[in-house]
Amino acid sequence: MKLFITGIGTDVGKTVASAIVIEALQADYWKPIQAGDLDFSDTHKVKSLICHTERSRSAQFHPNAYALNTPASPHYAAQLDEIVIDLKKITEPKTDNHLVIEGAGGILVPLNDSDCIIDLIQKDYEVIVVSRHYLGSIKHNLITIEALKSRKISVAGIIFSGDENKATEEIILKKSGAKFIGRIENEPYFDQNVIRYYADKFRDNLLNL
Repeated sequence: MKLFITGIGTDVGKTVASAIVIEALQADYWKPIQAGDLDFSDTHKVKSLICHTERSRSAQFHPNAYALNTPASPHYAAQLDEIVIDLKKITEPKTDNHLVIEGAGGILVPLNDSDCIIDLIQKDYEVIVVSRHYLGSIKHNLITIEALKSRKISVAGIIFSGDENKATEEIILKKSGAKFIGRIENEPYFDQNVIRYYADKFRDNLLNL
């Protein structure tokens, strides 16, 4: 299984959701493009949240295809590094394990003058959308899922992050037709034990995607 983790925007909880999915499925992790925070990147963060010692095998953390210095849109961060992101140079790592791929921002975040994050999503990927409630989030959910469907990309389901809003969640799930995978509450902190707790909660839904 290859699961691409995207969000309806920035800072909605994609990295924590990625860690939970990895823990639940004992999957590998790959962040094709990292922009900024290279000393404590999303790969470092996910790695710190995984319970290696209790797993049947250790997760493999595959290197970024692009590690950009500035925390900004990838196209601009690449410009500052005086390079151009080339999709042909982004090669999916080979593994016989489940693979979790984490995007950057939302699916229409630009990579260069012609490509966006959505162009990284291959036909054999299933997409998990991470959502957080705020004014306008219904629209952002539905636009994200509609854009994926217009490319004939499979939407595996939605993970909601943050406080529950039943009315919002019900209308998003009804109009999108997406599966509900689970909710990550507003926890005071996330460590290996918290990630493992959610992995246990989400595992059955993830295995049934």
